[in-house]
Amino acid sequence: MRILLTGANGYVGTRLLLSLVEQGHDVIAVARRPNSVKLPHKHEKQITVIPGDLLENEGLTSIPKDIDAAYYLVHSMGKRYEDFERLDKKAAKNFVSHINLTSCQQIIYLTGLVSDKGSLSRHLKSRLEVENILRTAKAPLTALRAGIIIGSGSASFEIIRDLVEKLPIMVAPKWVHCQCQPIAIPDVIFYLVSVLKNKECLGQTFDIGGPDVLSYKEMLKGYAKERKLFRLIITVPFLTPRLSSYWLILITSTNYYLARTLIESLKNNAICHDHRITSVLPHRCLTYQEALARTFEKIQSDSVISTWKDSWSSSGHISLSAEDFEIPSHGCLSMSAQLSFRGDPNAVFEEVLKLGDHKGWYFMSWAWRVRGLVDLLLGGVGLRKGRRSKKNLKIGDIIDFWRVLYVSKEKKRLILLAEMKLPGEAWLEFTINPRNNSHVLKQNAIFRPRGVFGRIYWYIFYPIHLIMFPGMLKRLVKGCQ
Repeated sequence: MRILLTGANGYVGTRLLLSLVEQGHDVIAVARRPNSVKLPHKHEKQITVIPGDLLENEGLTSIPKDIDAAYYLVHSMGKRYEDFERLDKKAAKNFVSHINLTSCQQIIYLTGLVSDKGSLSRHLKSRLEVENILRTAKAPLTALRAGIIIGSGSASFEIIRDLVEKLPIMVAPKWVHCQCQPIAIPDVIFYLVSVLKNKECLGQTFDIGGPDVLSYKEMLKGYAKERKLFRLIITVPFLTPRLSSYWLILITSTNYYLARTLIESLKNNAICHDHRITSVLPHRCLTYQEALARTFEKIQSDSVISTWKDSWSSSGHISLSAEDFEIPSHGCLSMSAQLSFRGDPNAVFEEVLKLGDHKGWYFMSWAWRVRGLVDLLLGGVGLRKGRRSKKNLKIGDIIDFWRVLYVSKEKKRLILLAEMKLPGEAWLEFTINPRNNSHVLKQNAIFRPRGVFGRIYWYIFYPIHLIMFPGMLKRLVKGCQ
């Protein structure tokens, strides 16, 4: 089958893409940044990546007319909190207008569990409105409603992980007593693939969930049990969604906009009321504890396929163009540091690829942590702990408040784009090149200021960078000796 996949560079989309091509399907992946779509090496010929933006209606005319089915995995939770409903609605309408021009026979949509339509959060109301818009398309819709998804790299799991790992005593709002029905990511992928061209699923909406109905407090306790940690959870009635959001971004790797939308949704129970999916597609879903155990195995083996941060919407950057994948040469300020060494260049570059996250930045890591905290207080992304891989990087991966734009072990080159709050744009480049009988590790910091304040910002931090960057290079080389 020929399948259109939107959101192919997101947490679920990346995993679904792999499953679809492994089953022999040809996939047309739509992404605003084609390089951010992770292509399975064995199945590259089955995948066509089309640059397209559902919000701007750009590039969508390139969608082939002869497609059999389409997946809609797009949401705007990572963007500005005030705008996500309008953006969700706009993207869905643009999608319908273009999918109606094709031979598509089925639309498949992954959305949130709707237990009580009378008191939905803004996020769930928006998800329901998108579902209704998709139903206006010529092709019949199959909607799968899921609650919390448990898997290595999922936003829900990473939040639970950060809370339990970092806080022996948790002061939590009363919503931790609300109930949910978590589902493991492999089970989500099973249902997404299994409903494809299934006649019993056309025009239908199904609730999907695991076998356990738990309170959020029980989920936190369950994680602690799996990790053999003692955790005390004290509930209080006065933590508002806004206060809870601020508390969450200080403790976890999520950003404010995602934290706010998630927390407001937690006031609703997320439990399956429609169980028809169990008879239409018989399948044993993992229990919560089994899902946790499987997730820990993936993390320990460093085989996490995708994370919630993979989607560019998690950065809040919604206006970058393709040219941002290359470092600009005009209107920029820059500084460089370099160090000659006689060791193995491959080993040194491997150290470069381990930068950030819990490994730190080798030199003055405290300064990077302070910068991340300041960014959080300014409403930015902060230091988003939890890399997809501890030692390998792919285009689109996250390293704290940086996004990987380019990485090549063969060329020994790494380019990072800053996603923290800045009066301009910033890039960080690492290269290793031969010189005589040795090699040179070089670091370039490039900044394109926005106005006078941008230039002031650059020169204020310039002296710190003069100390920080040479020290980092020395530690990187020393780490291989």
